[in-house]
Amino acid sequence: MALFTSILALRHDKRILRLPPYLSALCVIIGIGWLLVLPLDEYSRRTYISENAILPGQVHTYFGGSEHNVFRAYRHEVHGLIDKGVAERSERLSAIFHEQNLKVATQHYNYTVSNRTIANENVYAILQGPRADATEAIVLIGAWKNMADEVNNSGVALVLTLARYFKRWSLWSKDIIFLIPGDSTIGPQAWVDAYHDGHDERYVESLKIKSGALQAAVAVDYPAGPWGHRYDKLHVVYDGINGQLPNLDLFNTAVHISSSQMGVGSVIQRMWDHKDTYKDRLQTMLRGMLSQGLGHATGPHSSFIPYHVDAITLVTVGNGYHDEITLGKTLESLFRSLNNLLEHLHQSFFFYLLLQHKRFVSIGTYLPSAMLIAINFSITAMALWVKSGRSPEPIANPASTQPKNPAFKTPAEKQKDAKTAEEEDEKKEKKDAPPRPTTLIEKNGSQSIHPTASTQISERTLLTPLLLLLTAHTIGLLPLYTFNNWHAPALPALYITTANLTTLLPLIISFLLFWNFPTILTPHTLCLLQSFSLLLLGMFLAALATLNFSLSVIVGSVCVPLSFVRRTRHVGLTAAQMLGLALLNPCMVVQMGTKLLGVSLAQVLVQGAVGWHVWGLWTQVVVWLVWFPAWLVGAVVVASGMWE
Repeated sequence: MALFTSILALRHDKRILRLPPYLSALCVIIGIGWLLVLPLDEYSRRTYISENAILPGQVHTYFGGSEHNVFRAYRHEVHGLIDKGVAERSERLSAIFHEQNLKVATQHYNYTVSNRTIANENVYAILQGPRADATEAIVLIGAWKNMADEVNNSGVALVLTLARYFKRWSLWSKDIIFLIPGDSTIGPQAWVDAYHDGHDERYVESLKIKSGALQAAVAVDYPAGPWGHRYDKLHVVYDGINGQLPNLDLFNTAVHISSSQMGVGSVIQRMWDHKDTYKDRLQTMLRGMLSQGLGHATGPHSSFIPYHVDAITLVTVGNGYHDEITLGKTLESLFRSLNNLLEHLHQSFFFYLLLQHKRFVSIGTYLPSAMLIAINFSITAMALWVKSGRSPEPIANPASTQPKNPAFKTPAEKQKDAKTAEEEDEKKEKKDAPPRPTTLIEKNGSQSIHPTASTQISERTLLTPLLLLLTAHTIGLLPLYTFNNWHAPALPALYITTANLTTLLPLIISFLLFWNFPTILTPHTLCLLQSFSLLLLGMFLAALATLNFSLSVIVGSVCVPLSFVRRTRHVGLTAAQMLGLALLNPCMVVQMGTKLLGVSLAQVLVQGAVGWHVWGLWTQVVVWLVWFPAWLVGAVVVASGMWE
């Protein structure tokens, strides 16, 4: 009982508030350090196929011979359609599918994004499996243009060739859909939305023919010219919209078939020369986290994953001795494996980090990293909550009794100073007297602590900080709406203006509140405001970590300084904190990120608007409704010390 009483008495000890900053820093260090050890063999595993029914690479492939001549004929025909209009191109592709006795249809889509019209047409055909009952289907995709905006000449020709080749086989137990979208991102999204009746008929045409539930999708990106091009490796692209990933079994099946059966090397995340060292593993993991965190479409497959359709894209890279026959055999073997499935892929992982094409980290191993970073905000929030319930203490420079900037003193403060000037002599003796020390009193054989004035409980006023926090989150709606709907040519200029304005916004808000409402920005209110803001930030990031781990880690790492900035009257310290927060402004971070990655800011903004209207991208929601309000509150709290 004596030990229990002593532990309870510690809650009155103000020294306990000195621990949270160290605990928060420890959580951040361990969380980031946790990521750095993941590439080690002890914390990662070799990939394996969980679904035994797939049987990858267990069949003999027959694609070749005369099919090579058919492919070359289609390749020249596709090349001749490059300069044709969309309608003429779609008509000719439909005719080729008709010649193969397939059900063919087209789909027109017309999106308006940032006052720009994006219109094109998809062509697709359905091969009804001889042993199928039209309840399940697999999709083979060959986009007209790839992610580099190059005409996917050989890729489209290979899809046409495989459609003719697959038609001759009677072993298919699933329908096969051959899709040729107008581009690599918007076209597949329009098609898969319409397939699942999730489209807006004002912009996307409904599908005329359908098959059964989509089991998987494979896209081929082979932008060789009319004379072909030999490649060295296959780049397997697997990132989906909003960081969602396909079942790992599909990825492993494609890698196993290409590497073991066909002898084609596999690479991921643009790591063309992976030596399986710690540095290469870490770089691959960080590239994957960046791509997952951005949440953008990385290929035609990305649009299928949100509908729980496992999909990947196979991209030919390098200069080697492999040709279209090898790629055709790879796709044949892959579709033969998917044809064996009796149910949807579910055995393997849906949450993982790939270190190379044959090594991964599961969610149970990497998730604590994001949780530790999120917990650091919760620890600081709880410490500020406890501090707000205690009697206020002087902040920085307690020896100074006059404000640093008397020019900004409000009339109410001047009148108050005049009234209190007469009482200063009477209170001088009480102020000069030493504070009452904490004493220990023996009671029933135990010691109890009498709280001093600094540890006495005070009443919390919650309405004002809650309204201020709600206002900060409401402000984030303005850039969220503006950047997703503004004219595309004016987006860069608008972004630069927003970056400058938001950097000055904390100073403007704190000055206006101090001058017009001097009773609002009290230390008590600011303490509660920062506490609620960090508590919400920690909760959001912890929940986000289970949906998009990489985005949670990226935002959490950038927001770490918000746990340690405080209001102070020291001009130099306030200026240093404001300078650091200015660099952590979401607008500034995005702008610096585009320069480091070597991409155009205008392109990023336009793709973000397209993602919002077409893909259902939620990265902007996290940036403007989670990250920006937390940054704004932290900057306002620090800036309020400049007017004291």
